[in-house]
Amino acid sequence: MSGIVVVSGNPRPGSRTSVLASAVGESLGGAATVVEVGALGAGLLTPGDTATAAAVTAVRQADLLVVATPTYKGSYTGVLKVLLDQLPAAALAGKRAVPVVTAGVAPQAAAAAALLAQLLAELGAEVAPALPVVEADLSESAAIAEKYAALHGG
Repeated sequence: MSGIVVVSGNPRPGSRTSVLASAVGESLGGAATVVEVGALGAGLLTPGDTATAAAVTAVRQADLLVVATPTYKGSYTGVLKVLLDQLPAAALAGKRAVPVVTAGVAPQAAAAAALLAQLLAELGAEVAPALPVVEADLSESAAIAEKYAALHGG
């Protein structure tokens, strides 16, 4: 296993969602491997793409996953779904997964977080309480992450 892996499902690498997810990973246990799904580009759809294969391997070998996405059309992003679709059934069995979702308003974030939690559970993960965050609060990512870890870490 390889500790904490943060998966940022934002199509734009280095997004505020990614910053939040990385802060959550660090608050839950320290340095994390970060998979920027948006940086995989067309490789997500290219059989045998080495960067995508490495991302899938990192996800499968993680002890703890922090899976983050902005809300797109009421759900998680398509690029995140494409990456997670490459995992076989029960690939996340025995792994703890934290869904982190950002949106313009709280009800959108909560609804998308529930959908992401359902997807992670379908893959066999032990899903921790979700962290829905409104975009207006993203400037406080470190404090949000610390509060989440204090409540749900361990």
